[in-house]
Amino acid sequence: MSEPHSIDAWIAQEAEVVQRLEAGPGPGLARPEQIAGKTGLEMMQAMLNAEIPYAAIAKTLDFTLLSVSRGVAVFQGTPLAQHLNPLGTIHGGWIATVLDSALGCSVHTMMPAGRAYTTAELSVNYVRAITPKVQRVRAEGKVIHCGRQLATAEARLVGPDGTLYAHATTTCLVFEMPAPR
Repeated sequence: MSEPHSIDAWIAQEAEVVQRLEAGPGPGLARPEQIAGKTGLEMMQAMLNAEIPYAAIAKTLDFTLLSVSRGVAVFQGTPLAQHLNPLGTIHGGWIATVLDSALGCSVHTMMPAGRAYTTAELSVNYVRAITPKVQRVRAEGKVIHCGRQLATAEARLVGPDGTLYAHATTTCLVFEMPAPR
């Protein structure tokens, strides 16, 4: 993921995904019958195909799920002035949220039907400040281990030129989903 890419290609890919997502149900929560019997990967693919709502936090904080595959999730974010901290750089919470989304969704892709996860630990290392001059950043989450009770994943947040801005790890608790009421 660290090899340089064209910012124009990044923006074009994002625009294609956003157009598809906005033509679907938009942000929100999937109804239980929409996700019943689906694996985590099938749920994430349904979200990307605009068959079920996507997470509202992505719209709120200006980032987008770009792709998923087994054990991998890629998000792209737009660092904007509204994400600045008092020092004039992008707030660490915004960076952590984009990374946490990539980490969690990479774990989500590994869940069999009826299983879920929750973040137990998130560790973020900030290595370079981001300002709104950086047009886009991408976070790629990759599962390291996914067992019956614990899953771990790692992610890197980079710019189109390959610059590393932050990296993170997570430990997630894996559990059986409670039956719908």
